[in-house]
Amino acid sequence: MQPQNIALEEVYRLADEALQNNGCDEQNANAVARTITRAERDGCASHGLFRLPGYLKALKSGKANGRADPKVEQLAPSVVRVDGDLGFAPLAHERGRSSLIELTRETGFAAQPIIRTHHFSALWAETEPLAEAGLAAFAFTAYMPSVAPAGGRKPFFGTNPLSFAWPRGDGAPPMVFDMATAAMARGEIMIAARDGHEVPAGAGVDADGAATTDPKAILGGAQLPFGGYKGSAIALMVELLSAGLMGEAFSDEAAARDNRDGGPPQGGELLIAIDPARFGDPEGWLEHSNQYLERLGALEGVRLPGDRRRTNRERIAKDGVSVPQTLLDDIAKLAGA
Repeated sequence: MQPQNIALEEVYRLADEALQNNGCDEQNANAVARTITRAERDGCASHGLFRLPGYLKALKSGKANGRADPKVEQLAPSVVRVDGDLGFAPLAHERGRSSLIELTRETGFAAQPIIRTHHFSALWAETEPLAEAGLAAFAFTAYMPSVAPAGGRKPFFGTNPLSFAWPRGDGAPPMVFDMATAAMARGEIMIAARDGHEVPAGAGVDADGAATTDPKAILGGAQLPFGGYKGSAIALMVELLSAGLMGEAFSDEAAARDNRDGGPPQGGELLIAIDPARFGDPEGWLEHSNQYLERLGALEGVRLPGDRRRTNRERIAKDGVSVPQTLLDDIAKLAGA
């Protein structure tokens, strides 16, 4: 079947209606639909409509609370927590963002643990708004066992992504990167398996621990960390920051309590925000860092992190999104429409 080309407005409508028809109230559905639409807008298919069936399955099974009412609580002078009420993460982020920004501007540095949410989003969508507000930002979250630690062959870590965003000022898009600590994002491996493509060597191993480029074999075996022991150590750090630090589930614990419905597991996330104007160079930090990034971007063959997403953003806003018909059929079946 040929893929369908649909406008971003249709992406939002499709996601929002499907979520509301399956147990989400308006606020939760709107927040998730905005997150899905932002991913499609930036060419991030692995976190766009591709994730909608998982959201719907988590609602149908009762694992996720579609009527969650996240609560914001300040725990310490520079720590403001969001309890997601077992809902999806996007509304928890939207509820907590203004408090994190305000506290960071007040103290220069603030952290936001987010607990009891089901996270399925790209992390750049969560750090970029903080950088647009003039702050530097980090985000960390764990998943369920899918990545073998260095030296191992069985899944133990999640793909454990992290994101970093840096403000550019004057309305310029922030510099943002978002990366799994696995050699390849799991969503990309899943799309390769769906579409029948091989993946690069080093992405994972099969159930017997043998190296393979077959995405289906990797999904039945284990992904590998990027850079061997270096990526493995960073994956460990993410587990400790997003689970151990705030009393949330490590990846193996999240798997033990998950109902395997295909939706996102319940767990935690950590955001850290920094106000560069409060670190000793209030007048010069922005120009100085911009000059550095411009020198970097001017090197032959180099592009800054996030440049490709912004190029996609301009193109897709005009041309729309290409969505596989099989995915649209799956969404329609799950959504009951």
